[in-house]
Amino acid sequence: MKTVSRILLYCFIVLTILCAMLVFFGVGDRPDLEVGWSPTREDLVRAKKILHEGSKTKPDEIGVIELTEADLNLAGNYLLNRYSKSAVDLDLKNNELRFKVTITLPENSLGKYLNISFRLGNIKGSDLPVITKFKAGKLLLPAKLAALVIDAVIQHSSLNEYFILATRPIKAVKIDDQKLSITYFPNKDTLIQARNFLTHTGDNSTLNIYQQKLAEIVAKHDPAWRLSLADLLRPLFELAYQRSTLETAIDENRVAIATINDYVNKQETKKLLAVPEPIPTTGQQYSAFLYKRTDLAQHFIGSAALTASVNKQASQIAGEEKELSDAHGGSGFSFIDLAADKAGTRFGEMATSSPDNARKMQKAMSRIKDYSDFMPDPRDLPEHMNEDEFKQRFESVNSPVYQEILKQIDARIEATPIYSAE
Repeated sequence: MKTVSRILLYCFIVLTILCAMLVFFGVGDRPDLEVGWSPTREDLVRAKKILHEGSKTKPDEIGVIELTEADLNLAGNYLLNRYSKSAVDLDLKNNELRFKVTITLPENSLGKYLNISFRLGNIKGSDLPVITKFKAGKLLLPAKLAALVIDAVIQHSSLNEYFILATRPIKAVKIDDQKLSITYFPNKDTLIQARNFLTHTGDNSTLNIYQQKLAEIVAKHDPAWRLSLADLLRPLFELAYQRSTLETAIDENRVAIATINDYVNKQETKKLLAVPEPIPTTGQQYSAFLYKRTDLAQHFIGSAALTASVNKQASQIAGEEKELSDAHGGSGFSFIDLAADKAGTRFGEMATSSPDNARKMQKAMSRIKDYSDFMPDPRDLPEHMNEDEFKQRFESVNSPVYQEILKQIDARIEATPIYSAE
Protein backbone atom coordinates (compact mmCIF):
# COMPACT_ATOMS: atom_id res chain seq x y z
CA MET A 1 0.00 0.00 0.00
CA LYS A 2 2.85 2.39 0.82
CA THR A 3 4.50 1.62 -2.50
CA VAL A 4 1.28 2.40 -4.42
CA SER A 5 0.83 5.64 -2.48
CA ARG A 6 4.42 6.63 -3.22
CA ILE A 7 3.99 5.93 -6.93
CA LEU A 8 0.80 8.02 -7.03
CA LEU A 9 2.58 10.85 -5.21
CA TYR A 10 5.47 10.75 -7.68
CA CYS A 11 3.04 10.79 -10.61
CA PHE A 12 1.25 13.79 -9.13
CA ILE A 13 4.53 15.64 -8.62
CA VAL A 14 5.65 14.93 -12.19
CA LEU A 15 2.33 16.13 -13.61
CA THR A 16 2.49 19.26 -11.49
CA ILE A 17 5.99 20.02 -12.74
CA LEU A 18 4.96 19.42 -16.34
CA CYS A 19 1.92 21.69 -15.97
CA ALA A 20 4.15 24.37 -14.48
CA MET A 21 6.55 24.03 -17.44
CA LEU A 22 3.61 24.30 -19.83
CA VAL A 23 2.52 27.55 -18.19
CA PHE A 24 6.05 28.97 -17.88
CA PHE A 25 7.07 28.34 -21.49
CA GLY A 26 3.66 28.70 -23.13
CA VAL A 27 2.60 32.00 -21.56
CA GLY A 28 3.96 35.30 -22.89
CA ASP A 29 3.10 38.82 -23.99
CA ARG A 30 3.17 38.08 -27.73
CA PRO A 31 0.48 36.02 -29.49
CA ASP A 32 1.62 33.50 -32.08
CA LEU A 33 -1.70 34.04 -33.88
CA GLU A 34 -3.65 37.26 -34.25
CA VAL A 35 -6.60 37.15 -31.83
CA GLY A 36 -9.97 38.83 -32.31
CA TRP A 37 -11.94 36.49 -34.57
CA SER A 38 -14.25 38.48 -36.89
CA PRO A 39 -16.70 36.06 -38.50
CA THR A 40 -19.25 36.89 -41.15
CA ARG A 41 -22.89 35.94 -40.65
CA GLU A 42 -22.33 32.99 -42.99
CA ASP A 43 -19.41 31.87 -40.81
CA LEU A 44 -21.61 31.84 -37.72
CA VAL A 45 -24.35 29.88 -39.44
CA ARG A 46 -21.85 27.33 -40.72
CA ALA A 47 -20.09 27.00 -37.35
CA LYS A 48 -23.40 26.35 -35.59
CA LYS A 49 -24.36 23.80 -38.25
CA ILE A 50 -21.07 21.96 -37.82
CA LEU A 51 -21.41 21.75 -34.06
CA HIS A 52 -24.99 20.49 -34.28
CA GLU A 53 -24.28 18.05 -37.11
CA GLY A 54 -24.20 15.11 -34.73
CA SER A 55 -27.68 15.86 -33.37
CA LYS A 56 -29.17 14.80 -36.72
CA THR A 57 -28.23 11.19 -36.06
CA LYS A 58 -30.88 9.18 -34.28
CA PRO A 59 -29.91 7.69 -30.91
CA ASP A 60 -28.17 4.32 -31.07
CA GLU A 61 -27.39 4.66 -34.78
CA ILE A 62 -23.91 4.94 -36.28
CA GLY A 63 -23.20 8.27 -37.94
CA VAL A 64 -20.27 9.75 -39.86
CA ILE A 65 -19.24 13.43 -39.98
CA GLU A 66 -16.74 14.62 -42.58
CA LEU A 67 -15.10 17.99 -41.89
CA THR A 68 -12.83 19.94 -44.20
CA GLU A 69 -9.96 22.12 -43.04
CA ALA A 70 -12.21 25.20 -43.36
CA ASP A 71 -14.94 23.51 -41.28
CA LEU A 72 -12.46 22.65 -38.53
CA ASN A 73 -11.15 26.22 -38.37
CA LEU A 74 -14.66 27.67 -38.17
CA ALA A 75 -15.78 25.31 -35.40
CA GLY A 76 -12.51 25.70 -33.49
CA ASN A 77 -12.55 29.50 -33.53
CA TYR A 78 -16.22 29.59 -32.63
CA LEU A 79 -15.71 27.42 -29.55
CA LEU A 80 -12.56 29.17 -28.36
CA ASN A 81 -14.08 32.62 -28.72
CA ARG A 82 -17.09 31.78 -26.57
CA TYR A 83 -15.09 32.77 -23.50
CA SER A 84 -12.11 34.92 -24.51
CA LYS A 85 -10.41 36.45 -27.52
CA SER A 86 -8.54 33.52 -28.99
CA ALA A 87 -7.39 32.08 -32.29
CA VAL A 88 -6.81 28.61 -33.68
CA ASP A 89 -5.23 27.61 -36.97
CA LEU A 90 -5.79 23.99 -38.04
CA ASP A 91 -4.08 22.33 -41.00
CA LEU A 92 -4.55 18.91 -42.56
CA LYS A 93 -1.15 17.81 -43.81
CA ASN A 94 0.63 14.47 -44.23
CA ASN A 95 -2.36 12.67 -42.69
CA GLU A 96 -2.06 14.72 -39.51
CA LEU A 97 -4.20 17.42 -37.94
CA ARG A 98 -1.93 20.29 -36.93
CA PHE A 99 -3.06 22.81 -34.31
CA LYS A 100 -1.76 26.27 -33.48
CA VAL A 101 -3.63 27.91 -30.62
CA THR A 102 -3.40 31.33 -28.94
CA ILE A 103 -5.64 32.08 -25.96
CA THR A 104 -5.99 35.48 -24.28
CA LEU A 105 -5.56 35.03 -20.53
CA PRO A 106 -7.06 36.96 -17.61
CA GLU A 107 -4.78 39.57 -16.06
CA ASN A 108 -1.73 37.92 -14.48
CA SER A 109 1.98 38.51 -13.87
CA LEU A 110 3.21 35.90 -16.37
CA GLY A 111 1.80 37.16 -19.68
CA LYS A 112 -1.24 37.99 -21.77
CA TYR A 113 -1.32 34.92 -24.03
CA LEU A 114 -1.00 31.15 -23.94
CA ASN A 115 0.60 29.82 -27.14
CA ILE A 116 0.64 26.10 -27.86
CA SER A 117 0.88 23.89 -30.93
CA PHE A 118 0.46 20.16 -31.40
CA ARG A 119 -0.30 17.46 -33.94
CA LEU A 120 -2.74 14.56 -33.98
CA GLY A 121 -2.24 11.46 -36.12
CA ASN A 122 -3.50 7.90 -36.52
CA ILE A 123 -1.32 5.01 -35.45
CA LYS A 124 -1.67 1.30 -36.18
CA GLY A 125 -3.95 -0.61 -33.84
CA SER A 126 -5.94 2.44 -32.72
CA ASP A 127 -9.14 3.90 -34.16
CA LEU A 128 -8.56 7.21 -32.40
CA PRO A 129 -5.73 9.67 -33.14
CA VAL A 130 -2.97 10.40 -30.63
CA ILE A 131 -0.67 13.34 -30.03
CA THR A 132 2.43 13.00 -32.18
CA LYS A 133 4.03 16.36 -31.37
CA PHE A 134 3.51 19.08 -28.77
CA LYS A 135 5.05 22.51 -28.14
CA ALA A 136 4.32 25.09 -25.46
CA GLY A 137 5.90 28.28 -26.74
CA LYS A 138 9.39 27.09 -27.69
CA LEU A 139 9.35 24.10 -25.33
CA LEU A 140 9.04 20.76 -27.14
CA LEU A 141 7.57 18.05 -24.91
CA PRO A 142 7.58 14.28 -25.59
CA ALA A 143 4.21 13.33 -27.05
CA LYS A 144 3.22 10.87 -24.32
CA LEU A 145 4.10 13.27 -21.51
CA ALA A 146 2.21 16.03 -23.29
CA ALA A 147 -0.85 13.76 -23.50
CA LEU A 148 -0.72 13.26 -19.73
CA VAL A 149 -0.44 17.00 -19.11
CA ILE A 150 -3.31 17.84 -21.46
CA ASP A 151 -5.50 15.17 -19.89
CA ALA A 152 -4.80 16.58 -16.41
CA VAL A 153 -5.50 20.16 -17.53
CA ILE A 154 -8.76 19.21 -19.26
CA GLN A 155 -10.07 17.23 -16.30
CA HIS A 156 -9.60 20.18 -13.95
CA SER A 157 -11.01 22.93 -16.18
CA SER A 158 -14.24 23.96 -17.90
CA LEU A 159 -12.97 22.16 -21.02
CA ASN A 160 -13.81 18.83 -19.37
CA GLU A 161 -17.51 19.10 -20.36
CA TYR A 162 -16.57 19.69 -24.01
CA PHE A 163 -14.10 16.81 -23.89
CA ILE A 164 -16.62 14.36 -22.43
CA LEU A 165 -19.34 15.33 -24.90
CA ALA A 166 -16.93 15.15 -27.82
CA THR A 167 -15.29 11.83 -26.98
CA ARG A 168 -18.01 9.75 -25.36
CA PRO A 169 -19.86 8.82 -28.59
CA ILE A 170 -16.80 8.80 -30.89
CA LYS A 171 -15.73 5.38 -32.10
CA ALA A 172 -13.16 6.25 -34.78
CA VAL A 173 -11.40 9.26 -36.29
CA LYS A 174 -9.59 9.10 -39.63
CA ILE A 175 -7.32 11.93 -40.77
CA ASP A 176 -6.19 12.50 -44.33
CA ASP A 177 -5.06 15.54 -46.31
CA GLN A 178 -8.58 16.48 -47.47
CA LYS A 179 -10.85 15.87 -44.48
CA LEU A 180 -11.36 14.59 -40.97
CA SER A 181 -13.85 11.71 -40.76
CA ILE A 182 -15.53 11.03 -37.42
CA THR A 183 -17.54 7.87 -36.81
CA TYR A 184 -19.77 8.09 -33.75
CA PHE A 185 -22.48 6.12 -31.97
CA PRO A 186 -24.51 8.42 -29.68
CA ASN A 187 -27.22 7.52 -27.21
CA LYS A 188 -30.23 9.69 -26.41
CA ASP A 189 -28.83 11.17 -23.18
CA THR A 190 -25.60 12.23 -24.91
CA LEU A 191 -27.47 13.99 -27.72
CA ILE A 192 -29.71 15.91 -25.31
CA GLN A 193 -26.75 16.90 -23.14
CA ALA A 194 -24.72 18.05 -26.14
CA ARG A 195 -27.59 20.12 -27.54
CA ASN A 196 -28.22 21.86 -24.23
CA PHE A 197 -24.54 22.49 -23.57
CA LEU A 198 -23.85 24.05 -26.97
CA THR A 199 -26.89 26.33 -26.90
CA HIS A 200 -26.99 27.29 -23.24
CA THR A 201 -24.49 27.83 -20.48
CA GLY A 202 -25.13 25.86 -17.32
CA ASP A 203 -26.85 22.58 -16.54
CA ASN A 204 -30.54 21.85 -17.00
CA SER A 205 -31.34 22.39 -13.33
CA THR A 206 -30.00 25.95 -13.49
CA LEU A 207 -31.85 26.66 -16.74
CA ASN A 208 -35.07 25.30 -15.26
CA ILE A 209 -34.82 27.67 -12.29
CA TYR A 210 -34.65 30.72 -14.58
CA GLN A 211 -37.39 29.41 -16.86
CA GLN A 212 -39.64 28.88 -13.84
CA LYS A 213 -38.96 32.42 -12.62
CA LEU A 214 -39.78 33.84 -16.05
CA ALA A 215 -42.99 31.79 -16.19
CA GLU A 216 -44.05 33.26 -12.83
CA ILE A 217 -43.41 36.81 -14.10
CA VAL A 218 -45.46 36.24 -17.26
CA ALA A 219 -48.30 34.61 -15.31
CA LYS A 220 -48.62 37.70 -13.06
CA HIS A 221 -48.45 40.20 -15.93
CA ASP A 222 -51.47 42.48 -16.40
CA PRO A 223 -52.58 42.00 -20.04
CA ALA A 224 -53.92 45.56 -20.10
CA TRP A 225 -50.31 46.80 -20.15
CA ARG A 226 -47.40 46.16 -22.48
CA LEU A 227 -44.81 43.72 -21.17
CA SER A 228 -41.61 45.70 -20.81
CA LEU A 229 -38.30 43.96 -21.42
CA ALA A 230 -37.19 45.57 -18.16
CA ASP A 231 -39.90 43.56 -16.37
CA LEU A 232 -38.11 40.39 -17.48
CA LEU A 233 -34.50 41.51 -17.06
CA ARG A 234 -34.84 43.07 -13.61
CA PRO A 235 -36.14 40.01 -11.69
CA LEU A 236 -33.97 37.49 -13.54
CA PHE A 237 -30.82 39.48 -12.83
CA GLU A 238 -31.95 39.90 -9.24
CA LEU A 239 -32.24 36.10 -9.11
CA ALA A 240 -28.77 35.81 -10.65
CA TYR A 241 -27.40 38.17 -8.00
CA GLN A 242 -28.91 36.06 -5.22
CA ARG A 243 -27.63 32.77 -6.67
CA SER A 244 -24.15 33.86 -7.76
CA THR A 245 -20.70 33.90 -6.31
CA LEU A 246 -17.85 35.75 -7.98
CA GLU A 247 -16.85 32.47 -9.64
CA THR A 248 -20.31 31.64 -11.01
CA ALA A 249 -21.63 35.12 -11.88
CA ILE A 250 -20.76 34.98 -15.59
CA ASP A 251 -22.45 31.61 -16.09
CA GLU A 252 -25.56 32.75 -14.20
CA ASN A 253 -25.79 35.87 -16.37
CA ARG A 254 -25.49 33.79 -19.54
CA VAL A 255 -28.35 31.56 -18.45
CA ALA A 256 -30.53 34.56 -17.47
CA ILE A 257 -29.95 36.26 -20.84
CA ALA A 258 -30.49 33.04 -22.80
CA THR A 259 -33.74 32.32 -20.93
CA ILE A 260 -35.18 35.75 -21.75
CA ASN A 261 -34.00 35.54 -25.36
CA ASP A 262 -35.68 32.15 -25.79
CA TYR A 263 -38.95 33.70 -24.65
CA VAL A 264 -38.77 37.06 -26.45
CA ASN A 265 -37.51 35.84 -29.81
CA LYS A 266 -39.22 32.47 -29.88
CA GLN A 267 -38.67 31.25 -33.47
CA GLU A 268 -35.99 33.88 -34.11
CA THR A 269 -33.92 32.21 -31.40
CA LYS A 270 -33.75 29.13 -33.58
CA LYS A 271 -32.21 31.15 -36.44
CA LEU A 272 -29.93 33.40 -34.41
CA LEU A 273 -28.47 30.99 -31.88
CA ALA A 274 -29.15 27.69 -33.66
CA VAL A 275 -31.35 26.22 -30.92
CA PRO A 276 -32.55 22.87 -32.35
CA GLU A 277 -36.10 23.34 -31.06
CA PRO A 278 -37.98 26.07 -29.15
CA ILE A 279 -38.03 25.98 -25.38
CA PRO A 280 -41.44 24.61 -24.33
CA THR A 281 -43.62 27.16 -22.53
CA THR A 282 -47.11 27.09 -21.09
CA GLY A 283 -49.75 29.73 -20.37
CA GLN A 284 -50.32 33.14 -21.92
CA GLN A 285 -47.60 34.56 -24.20
CA TYR A 286 -46.94 38.30 -24.38
CA SER A 287 -44.64 40.24 -26.68
CA ALA A 288 -41.89 42.21 -24.94
CA PHE A 289 -41.45 45.90 -25.71
CA LEU A 290 -38.86 48.66 -25.68
CA TYR A 291 -40.18 52.17 -26.42
CA LYS A 292 -43.53 50.66 -27.51
CA ARG A 293 -41.78 48.48 -30.14
CA THR A 294 -41.38 44.72 -30.09
CA ASP A 295 -38.60 44.73 -32.70
CA LEU A 296 -36.33 46.75 -30.40
CA ALA A 297 -36.74 44.22 -27.58
CA GLN A 298 -36.02 41.37 -29.99
CA HIS A 299 -32.90 43.04 -31.39
CA PHE A 300 -31.60 44.02 -27.95
CA ILE A 301 -31.91 40.68 -26.19
CA GLY A 302 -30.94 38.71 -29.31
CA SER A 303 -27.67 40.62 -29.61
CA ALA A 304 -27.06 40.31 -25.86
CA ALA A 305 -27.54 36.54 -26.07
CA LEU A 306 -25.27 36.22 -29.10
CA THR A 307 -22.54 38.25 -27.38
CA ALA A 308 -22.86 36.28 -24.15
CA SER A 309 -22.70 32.92 -25.94
CA VAL A 310 -20.16 33.76 -28.66
CA ASN A 311 -18.41 37.14 -28.71
CA LYS A 312 -18.81 40.84 -29.36
CA GLN A 313 -17.55 40.76 -32.95
CA ALA A 314 -20.04 38.09 -33.94
CA SER A 315 -22.95 40.07 -32.53
CA GLN A 316 -21.92 43.32 -34.23
CA ILE A 317 -21.54 41.62 -37.60
CA ALA A 318 -24.86 39.79 -37.29
CA GLY A 319 -26.72 43.01 -36.48
CA GLU A 320 -25.23 45.02 -39.33
CA GLU A 321 -25.64 42.18 -41.83
CA LYS A 322 -29.30 41.87 -40.86
CA GLU A 323 -29.96 45.56 -41.55
CA LEU A 324 -28.10 45.49 -44.86
CA SER A 325 -30.13 42.44 -45.84
CA ASP A 326 -33.37 44.29 -44.97
CA ALA A 327 -32.30 47.15 -47.23
CA HIS A 328 -32.27 44.74 -50.17
CA GLY A 329 -35.91 43.77 -49.85
CA GLY A 330 -37.04 43.49 -46.27
CA SER A 331 -38.28 46.20 -43.95
CA GLY A 332 -35.43 48.51 -44.96
CA PHE A 333 -32.19 49.51 -43.26
CA SER A 334 -32.88 50.80 -39.74
CA PHE A 335 -30.44 52.66 -37.50
CA ILE A 336 -33.08 52.24 -34.79
CA ASP A 337 -32.75 48.46 -34.93
CA LEU A 338 -28.99 48.78 -35.22
CA ALA A 339 -28.95 50.91 -32.06
CA ALA A 340 -30.81 48.15 -30.22
CA ASP A 341 -28.31 45.62 -31.58
CA LYS A 342 -25.38 47.71 -30.37
CA ALA A 343 -26.93 48.32 -26.95
CA GLY A 344 -27.65 44.60 -26.58
CA THR A 345 -24.08 43.78 -27.59
CA ARG A 346 -22.79 46.21 -24.96
CA PHE A 347 -25.12 44.68 -22.40
CA GLY A 348 -24.06 41.10 -23.14
CA GLU A 349 -20.40 42.10 -23.14
CA MET A 350 -20.57 43.85 -19.78
CA ALA A 351 -22.60 41.01 -18.23
CA THR A 352 -19.99 38.39 -19.15
CA SER A 353 -16.65 40.21 -19.64
CA SER A 354 -15.29 39.48 -16.15
CA PRO A 355 -16.54 38.14 -12.80
CA ASP A 356 -16.43 41.64 -11.29
CA ASN A 357 -18.43 43.17 -14.16
CA ALA A 358 -20.90 40.28 -14.02
CA ARG A 359 -21.60 40.97 -10.34
CA LYS A 360 -21.83 44.72 -10.92
CA MET A 361 -24.31 44.15 -13.73
CA GLN A 362 -26.45 41.88 -11.54
CA LYS A 363 -26.60 44.46 -8.78
CA ALA A 364 -27.27 47.37 -11.14
CA MET A 365 -29.97 45.56 -13.13
CA SER A 366 -31.80 44.52 -9.97
CA ARG A 367 -32.26 48.25 -9.20
CA ILE A 368 -33.29 49.64 -12.60
CA LYS A 369 -36.40 51.83 -12.84
CA ASP A 370 -37.26 51.12 -16.47
CA TYR A 371 -35.69 50.20 -19.83
CA SER A 372 -34.21 53.67 -20.33
CA ASP A 373 -31.58 52.64 -17.79
CA PHE A 374 -30.05 50.17 -20.28
CA MET A 375 -31.45 51.22 -23.69
CA PRO A 376 -31.34 54.84 -24.95
CA ASP A 377 -34.26 56.16 -26.99
CA PRO A 378 -33.33 55.62 -30.69
CA ARG A 379 -36.60 56.63 -32.32
CA ASP A 380 -35.24 59.80 -33.95
CA LEU A 381 -32.73 57.81 -36.03
CA PRO A 382 -33.27 57.03 -39.75
CA GLU A 383 -35.01 53.79 -40.69
CA HIS A 384 -37.03 52.06 -43.45
CA MET A 385 -34.36 52.88 -46.08
CA ASN A 386 -34.25 50.68 -49.16
CA GLU A 387 -30.95 49.96 -50.88
CA ASP A 388 -31.08 52.99 -53.20
CA GLU A 389 -31.98 55.41 -50.41
CA PHE A 390 -29.30 54.00 -48.14
CA LYS A 391 -26.62 54.42 -50.83
CA GLN A 392 -27.79 57.92 -51.64
CA ARG A 393 -27.66 59.06 -48.02
CA PHE A 394 -24.78 57.00 -46.61
CA GLU A 395 -22.91 55.44 -49.59
CA SER A 396 -21.61 52.48 -47.55
CA VAL A 397 -20.94 51.30 -44.01
CA ASN A 398 -17.41 52.71 -44.31
CA SER A 399 -18.44 56.27 -45.21
CA PRO A 400 -17.77 59.11 -42.72
CA VAL A 401 -21.47 60.01 -42.48
CA TYR A 402 -22.38 56.40 -41.61
CA GLN A 403 -19.58 56.14 -39.06
CA GLU A 404 -20.68 59.43 -37.50
CA ILE A 405 -24.15 58.03 -36.75
CA LEU A 406 -22.54 54.95 -35.20
CA LYS A 407 -20.51 57.25 -32.95
CA GLN A 408 -23.69 59.05 -31.91
CA ILE A 409 -25.33 55.72 -31.08
CA ASP A 410 -22.31 54.60 -29.05
CA ALA A 411 -22.30 57.90 -27.14
CA ARG A 412 -25.97 57.50 -26.26
CA ILE A 413 -25.40 53.96 -25.06
CA GLU A 414 -22.45 54.92 -22.87
CA ALA A 415 -24.52 57.77 -21.35
CA THR A 416 -27.25 55.44 -20.04
CA PRO A 417 -27.09 54.69 -16.30
CA ILE A 418 -26.08 51.03 -16.56
CA TYR A 419 -23.04 51.68 -18.75
CA SER A 420 -22.03 55.12 -17.47
CA ALA A 421 -21.81 53.67 -13.95
CA GLU A 422 -19.21 51.10 -15.06
